[in-house]
Amino acid sequence: MIHLDTSFLIRALVAGSTEDRRLSDWISAGEGIGMSAVAWTEFLCGPLSPSRLRVADAIVGPRVDFTGVDAVVAARLFNEGGRRRGSLPDCMIAASALGAEAQLATADEPDFRRFEAFGVQLA
Repeated sequence: MIHLDTSFLIRALVAGSTEDRRLSDWISAGEGIGMSAVAWTEFLCGPLSPSRLRVADAIVGPRVDFTGVDAVVAARLFNEGGRRRGSLPDCMIAASALGAEAQLATADEPDFRRFEAFGVQLA
């Protein structure tokens, strides 16, 4: 299973982009594609056309709910990751991927690389 970060999904919807090609390869290989409810929320904040929403909805499989266990993990990632201002949503997305035992695809690797020490696997 590969979870998409908001940045990855946005760029994957651009035909011919690196993210579009990577996503197509994963889908062709039969890889499961999912996304945390947190990342989906960010995506829905747009701007977003109805056609782009339909395409994204067809691509993304299950949206994984953010649980109480995820909250504990996200807080740990935030606190142990330097308490960076504005990084809490990234911590929540990373925690959801960990909870789902999914790799995380992101177009903002520097923002998520610091979570690898906690078990997050970038796709």
